[in-house]
Amino acid sequence: MRKNNRQDNKEMIEKLCADTWRELYRFIYYKVQNKEEAEDITQETYAKAISFINKKNKEVIIDQLKYLKMIAMNIIRDRWRAKKRRGSKVNLEDVNPEELSIEDFTDTLSVKNQIEEAMTKLTKEQQLVIELRIIKGFSVAETAKMMQKSDGAIRVLQYRALKTLAKRLEEI
Repeated sequence: MRKNNRQDNKEMIEKLCADTWRELYRFIYYKVQNKEEAEDITQETYAKAISFINKKNKEVIIDQLKYLKMIAMNIIRDRWRAKKRRGSKVNLEDVNPEELSIEDFTDTLSVKNQIEEAMTKLTKEQQLVIELRIIKGFSVAETAKMMQKSDGAIRVLQYRALKTLAKRLEEI
């Protein structure tokens, strides 16, 4: 009897993977934009789902893809949090101080000046939303609270500001 239950679970797991892997992989890849990471997260998602199914002896999860996407998003968020805590890694042996000191920063300064010039051609509200959202990294909700606007208004304002900024940069 026990062996039959394992066989049923194996078949159910194989069906789950066959039915959902394309959609799940696409969803994860869209979120992380990296093939290897998407593959890792997809495998980890199935491992967690299968572990839950085996532990709880769940035969049917009503919306399998939705359940898997929820697990995947939790994994992605955990990775983002861990990466944010660690910061980016720099191999000090790869850094050549002589090259860094010689590097020409005029291009960087030129681009910075172009962006600053284009920013002055935006409205004060557009400048503020770009500063808060992009430069300082505040969330939509935080920016909305500071600017006393709705979240939707901030999204629209940011979209229009970036569109106008891009147009101004093309003119320069």
